[in-house]
Amino acid sequence: MEKDRKLILVTNDDGYTALGVRTLMKWLEPFGEVVGVCPDGPRSAQSMAITVNQAMRIDEVKDYDGPGRLYKVNGTPVDCVKLAMHTVLDRTPDIVVSGINHGSNAAVNVIYSGTMGAAFEGCAFGIPSVGFSLTDHDPAADFSPVRPFVPKIIEEVLKSGLPEGICLNVNVPHDKGNPTEMRVTRAARGKWTDEYEKYLDPFGRPFYWLKGHFVNEEPEAEDTDEWCLSHGIVSVTPELLDRSAPLDAVWIEGLRKSLR
Repeated sequence: MEKDRKLILVTNDDGYTALGVRTLMKWLEPFGEVVGVCPDGPRSAQSMAITVNQAMRIDEVKDYDGPGRLYKVNGTPVDCVKLAMHTVLDRTPDIVVSGINHGSNAAVNVIYSGTMGAAFEGCAFGIPSVGFSLTDHDPAADFSPVRPFVPKIIEEVLKSGLPEGICLNVNVPHDKGNPTEMRVTRAARGKWTDEYEKYLDPFGRPFYWLKGHFVNEEPEAEDTDEWCLSHGIVSVTPELLDRSAPLDAVWIEGLRKSLR
């Protein structure tokens, strides 16, 4: 590997054949040496899951004709980051970039997201990490709305780094025309109204398919990622790896007393 160039580790949760990650690797080539290590198939909603009860394999994609090198792993996005660090790369990458995800990872979606799970894993290694998502689930999505914002963010992160324990969650709207504005936001409060549709298999046995929709509990809050996306603005949300609550909160003292 070229020691005088920045080393960029790229991964995703849609799999190594996904248009999003192939597009991202092309756009990252001017910034350094690009190495993609991605799941061998879709691994959406894997969060920070890891594989513990089966053998792991990593194989170079021989017919890949894009920039850098591309590998596939029979595991999760976090597995990809871990295996890349321990097998493929001969030094610590300067940045981990995950995406471009087919679909939003704003608000509570960040908790479920395999895309952001990989970014959190890079963050755990002390590597500046960024996840990119486009709010379009179409496998053939047009990723051009994302393009102007990739160099701005990557240049800044490579130059200035990120604070320890923080990664960036970048979400780009696709249905409001090409966005021109980008804002630093917080995650909107909301939840999924999970519903399970019941079906019968050919043997008459029931099975269930997840449905539901996201409910934004603060749609008028202009400092949130969801508000920005609904108004055609790119959201950049700093996300914390440490999810523990602040110990100086008022209610904490009551908890301490009750547990004595």
